[in-house]
Amino acid sequence: TSPTPRTSPTPRTSPIPRSSSSPLDPKQLKALESLNIPTVKDPCNHRPSKSTPTAVVTCDAGSPFRLVTSISFTNCSSDLSISSTALRALSPSLTSLSFLNCPSLSPPPRLPESLHSFSAVSSFLRHRNGLSGIFLARLVNLTDLTVDSVPVSTSGLYVILGNMHDMVSLTISHANLSGNIPKSFHSNLTFIDLSDNLLKGSIPTSITLLPNLKSLNLSGNSISGDIPDGIGDLISLKNLSLASNKLSGPIPDSISSIPELTHLDLSGNQLNGTVPRFISKMKYLKHLNLANNAFHGVLPFNASFLKKLEVFKIGGNSDLCYNRTVLSSKMKLGIAPCDKHGLPLSPPPQKEDSSSDYDYNNEDESSEKKKEEHHGPNKVVLGVAIGLSSLVFLIIFLILLAKWCG
Repeated sequence: TSPTPRTSPTPRTSPIPRSSSSPLDPKQLKALESLNIPTVKDPCNHRPSKSTPTAVVTCDAGSPFRLVTSISFTNCSSDLSISSTALRALSPSLTSLSFLNCPSLSPPPRLPESLHSFSAVSSFLRHRNGLSGIFLARLVNLTDLTVDSVPVSTSGLYVILGNMHDMVSLTISHANLSGNIPKSFHSNLTFIDLSDNLLKGSIPTSITLLPNLKSLNLSGNSISGDIPDGIGDLISLKNLSLASNKLSGPIPDSISSIPELTHLDLSGNQLNGTVPRFISKMKYLKHLNLANNAFHGVLPFNASFLKKLEVFKIGGNSDLCYNRTVLSSKMKLGIAPCDKHGLPLSPPPQKEDSSSDYDYNNEDESSEKKKEEHHGPNKVVLGVAIGLSSLVFLIIFLILLAKWCG
């Protein structure tokens, strides 16, 4: 099954530049010119248009000269080149640099170590290897790293993260990243997205030791083994997506200890056992996808719980069934009803169809249509029967009348 639909992350938006009467530092002004950024007007107030390169520049309000703090490139022209000379001139003050849809751009030999935020989305695709792990590892002051749809060549994620002690938000997705998940992470992390890579091995204990983590997305890899019990120690977690891996074993009871979990996607694994009843007690849960696993038994959810969910998928679990006295067949859950022994009455679809999410309004409409379709033929049969009976009665009456008159 495909992991939860996702969009490429948008580079962090720079703050609105503060107005200042001070001129821009002359060396940095020249650096911006070499990057095809217009400098006739104040480049710090430059906003992209159809007729100008799509670069957004943010500056401080310093004196006697203002300094560039952030540059965001979008849809770069094919003739753009990021020179080392320009980056050296900008490096004393530049803390944020992002590239979105710049596929023909070649990465510079080195980025300023002053950067706190670096983002590359669908960029640097001229070379097959994209970005190297060592290239990224030099950015030791980063708090925010986003690499999406850009190949990353490295022997392991630990090479990149080893010295990034201040990292808060980490996204390396669709990057052909291979190897195991590191056995240690720095405790400041609040966001981890390593989805759609080639990661393997088990989920390490290190991930369960991040008390500030709010979002964990490891979907679309080849991660195996059990979901660790320590996952329940992530008390700040709101989003947990482990879809489309090779995870096995039951859903750990410790997940019930995550108080504000809103998004839980465990679909497309080999998880087994029964679906835990505690899930229905998670009051903030809005998105629940358990499709395409090996769960068995009776689904322990009632209609009131399912109605509060915005997304619910459970199909593709052939040994799982629902209680017909608790849930209506109108919901089209993608699993069969249970017999009196708690076993599926008939084989359900083997794989969850993305269109099988139930919608109460649509279900009501479709059920009314089915009622009309179902009762329509019955009405016709009834009408024919009444007509024939009337005809027979008329014939008998005419025969009796003829005999009486004769």
